[in-house]
Amino acid sequence: MKKLISVLLCVAMLFSSVCVAVAGFDKEEYNGYPVIVVPGYSSSGQYRIDENGNKIHVWGVDYEEIIAALFKNIVEVGIDLGSLATGDGKKLGKTVGREFVKLYYDMACNPDGSSVYPLQRYCVTAEESNRAEMLKKYDGDLIYQHETEIMGEYAEYIGDENIYNFNCDFRMGAPFCAKQLDEFIQSVKEYSGKDKVNIFAVSHGGQVTGTYLTLFGEKGDVANAVMTVPALGGAGLAYNILADNIEFDEETLFRFVEHGMMFETDFNWLVRAHELGFLDEVLNTITPYARQIIGYWGSIWDFCPTEYYEELKAKLLDPTESAELIEKSDYMHYSVMTDFSNGFKRAQKAGTAVSIVAGYDNRIVTGLNESSDGIITIASSTGATAAPFGKRFNDGYTQKVDTGFYQVSPSMTVDASTSYLPENTWFVENFYHGMIYKDVYTAELLKTLLLTDKIKDVHSSAEYPQFHATTNKSHSVHALFNKSTEGYVNSDDTTVIIKNLSEKYKMKIAGISTRGIDLKFANSAFSKVLAPGESIEVKFSGKIPEISRVNFDLVVDYVLLGSATPMGERLFNFTVMNGDSVEYDSENPYVSADLPSDFGKLLDKNTLNILDKTGSRTFFEMLYNIIIPFAKYIIEFVKSVSKH
Repeated sequence: MKKLISVLLCVAMLFSSVCVAVAGFDKEEYNGYPVIVVPGYSSSGQYRIDENGNKIHVWGVDYEEIIAALFKNIVEVGIDLGSLATGDGKKLGKTVGREFVKLYYDMACNPDGSSVYPLQRYCVTAEESNRAEMLKKYDGDLIYQHETEIMGEYAEYIGDENIYNFNCDFRMGAPFCAKQLDEFIQSVKEYSGKDKVNIFAVSHGGQVTGTYLTLFGEKGDVANAVMTVPALGGAGLAYNILADNIEFDEETLFRFVEHGMMFETDFNWLVRAHELGFLDEVLNTITPYARQIIGYWGSIWDFCPTEYYEELKAKLLDPTESAELIEKSDYMHYSVMTDFSNGFKRAQKAGTAVSIVAGYDNRIVTGLNESSDGIITIASSTGATAAPFGKRFNDGYTQKVDTGFYQVSPSMTVDASTSYLPENTWFVENFYHGMIYKDVYTAELLKTLLLTDKIKDVHSSAEYPQFHATTNKSHSVHALFNKSTEGYVNSDDTTVIIKNLSEKYKMKIAGISTRGIDLKFANSAFSKVLAPGESIEVKFSGKIPEISRVNFDLVVDYVLLGSATPMGERLFNFTVMNGDSVEYDSENPYVSADLPSDFGKLLDKNTLNILDKTGSRTFFEMLYNIIIPFAKYIIEFVKSVSKH
């Protein structure tokens, strides 16, 4: 029952949303071009006309329809949920899969990739998709609008009339959707009277926009194009679905939800102590049913990362029946994806500022073991080279391309030098898919990149370094050294700056420690209570090694006063950049991303394995990290008092 409650809580949280307000925006900085929102996957509503001339709603989640299907099968669903509670997920998977096919059969495509039924989009032209006109038409309802939280904020500064919602037949391949985007841009230019537009693209919208820029970018119709968490090279989630090998990572899912909801309570502890493997059974049972609808969508095949594409194509597509679909997806994989870098540069030459913002160092929620934003690998989003998840490049690693500046992440897990645009791509550690507005850094970066001409590249502003550890408040605390660029340290640094990210809880720093280098932190850190949003500079002793390209961790343990889960810990990755680089061991290119802790050194492997399996290792490690510094603080305090 505990497992079932955990899942239901998680699902409930997924259907909620939270908005972060835009910080002060100077209207004088706005470049004046209309904003086109190119949304994430499945965002565009569609319908068909039946034989009697009636409009039939086909896509755009209809909750009444779903609830009706649920009540129609209420007895069966009840029995299935009972089976789920005992660990059997197949029955529920079959029921959900069967109803999915019934509800969305109209969305199916033929083996050649063509639509079974001719479908139409609700909003096609600029006028139909203009935010101001849509609010009038639908009496203030946000139906058919995209990224409503963000655009609602932006409308206060640039006006509803300057926001447009692009809709495409997302089932079709990216080149098809890119052509629809080109047509839409021409419509917006004509309707608005402007010679250019700005594009804000999310996820699948990033793949569509990237394809548009590669195929049509030389026209120079776009001023600023910002692609956030783009599925440029595909999505790991699509691979897991096509390959029938979903291995649900429940802790990642809960962290994903915490990040999206910006919870200040750690619900991921609910699943840390046990595996919810029955969810894999539910999803893997649903998958064959879902493929009856989506299996021949061109976009699903464009989502398949290139390294897995040929294998899955041979397994799932008949070379004769699906010849046209294969031809189109081959073109996407081998002509468009391979040309993104050059395509973006051609667009830049035509006057378009192209930018990418992506997340890394999260596992994919369905189990693919690659660094990602939880949905899309960082390699697919950006073209960067990444170490396998859980590993990092060995100390002394030299980036693959000499770009003239160092572009390896502080965690030494990502080499940005191979990116499609090395100087126009920003990386956010532990940042989750679609959460661009849940972090002050990314929210402000997006606004500045999209609406102004202030930022030309990653060197333009110290406020927006190329690598950043997310400041989403669900992570509670943030840390960086006072003189170096965030994520790095050298001998100029004298303090570490620790910030309480909470908006409602006061914080006590309970412990600060390092792994990989030996630094000691002043006791003053443990006596001060940090108000919400407050920072403290903590002096440290110990020498920063006179070497470079060496990884180390800084661990901050804290107590959120009044929180339901008050004790917490966050680990920050840093790279020492303070002299000549250490020698790189090319025979051992990867090492574990986890440096050994003092707590880990105290216990044997069997004991640590038991703690890992029960999900309690983090808790006991936090206790150790809190108690030891506190005990040393008390001893030193007593000594100082006794001297007087």
